[in-house]
Amino acid sequence: MELHAKIYIAGHNGLVGSALLRLLRSRGYDNLVMRSRQELDLRNGEEVKAFFDEESIDYVFLAAAKVGGILANDTYPAEFIRDNLLMATNIIDSAYRSGVRKLLNLGSTCIYPKLAPQPLKESYLLTGELESTNEPYAIAKIAAIKMCQAYNRQYGTRFISVMPTNLYGPNDRFDLNDSHVLPALLRKFHEAKEKSLPSVQVWGTGSPRREFLHVDDLADACLYLMEHYEGSEIVNVGMGEDLTIQELAERIQRVVGYEGDITFDTSKPDGTPRKLADTSKLFGMGWEPAISLDEGLTSTYLWFLERQQVAQV
Repeated sequence: MELHAKIYIAGHNGLVGSALLRLLRSRGYDNLVMRSRQELDLRNGEEVKAFFDEESIDYVFLAAAKVGGILANDTYPAEFIRDNLLMATNIIDSAYRSGVRKLLNLGSTCIYPKLAPQPLKESYLLTGELESTNEPYAIAKIAAIKMCQAYNRQYGTRFISVMPTNLYGPNDRFDLNDSHVLPALLRKFHEAKEKSLPSVQVWGTGSPRREFLHVDDLADACLYLMEHYEGSEIVNVGMGEDLTIQELAERIQRVVGYEGDITFDTSKPDGTPRKLADTSKLFGMGWEPAISLDEGLTSTYLWFLERQQVAQV
């Protein structure tokens, strides 16, 4: 991408979009286009079409999505499938019709079957049943992938799809009602430390294995793929290694400095038993992550503390 090309980041205020914005600005890209949710409703096809017609966008990073953890997915399944389908459909179609040169569509490794072999290869897509707790979200993401592939085949577009593993970092959601496991645990341990609570309760058995990638590494991978990858097939982005939820909780406990006990509420769902992305395709292209989990947890906790202090002023 040329430094002066017009680049639209859909979802620039979110976890992934804000990381892309930071990275692109740091690399010297100076023609970035953003619209807040209040300025542009991506679920409204007419608004999205008018925006693309007016702006003449060159490149698109499609990072806008309705996201959440197990509780949010289970509570709002209609919103998760509807909003994500509408946003992807409107942006992908308007990008084609307005002559966008290249688009990167961000998905998630939750698109893979619940009981797929590990690690998750890109070829496992649509080979089995999805995890029921996030099926509506996953189906919307799969539809976006297939839409990009169909437009490439029929219209000759350059739309690529990237499947990141579990993400964390600055601008994550730390609300216990709709956040993912890592930020939820970070907040739980912090509050337990502040209140001198005797224990922190973790959902499930602690046995599921998960992989966690710092969002700044994902942003770097997205820019790398935008510049080096032209295929229609999806590409996984991850660390290439995982750990149990119990091990994650213990690491967060150390980072926060909490000295109490960890307990597990086995009445709560575990979700998918294991979710490790096969990253051999991306690593084979010459890209690898740079931020270790311990380093990323420490920097994310410091960011969280700064936000807490600002909120208290």
